[in-house]
Amino acid sequence: MLSFVAFVVGVLVVGALLFLGASLLLGRGETQPPAEPDRSPVALPGDRPVTADDVRALQLSVAARGYRMTEVDWLIDQFALVLEERDAEISALRAQLPAHPAPRPAPKGEQDPGSDDARTPDDEESPRA
Repeated sequence: MLSFVAFVVGVLVVGALLFLGASLLLGRGETQPPAEPDRSPVALPGDRPVTADDVRALQLSVAARGYRMTEVDWLIDQFALVLEERDAEISALRAQLPAHPAPRPAPKGEQDPGSDDARTPDDEESPRA
């Protein structure tokens, strides 16, 4: 019986030493430093609108816990298709716009100073040459 107790105590001591050594060697289990709050690991253009090619070129890091890669790839493809449709619709609408839009009429009460309607009563009484 004493040998059984010594065996159990020995196994527990060896297990505790292995656990302590591994935890000191490997650290707390953090594989990456914490992410900076003002920086995204995904680079998208900041000086222009995002295009479908920008979305397709995204490279996301792989982690043990996270999303399924096939679902993320499918979602990125769908997002790129929506962006392409949006860009095509914007281009079509811009093509329908006239080159020089007609000037808007002035709101009531405000007349263009160069128009004939902007005359004062004194102008009507004075003879024109």
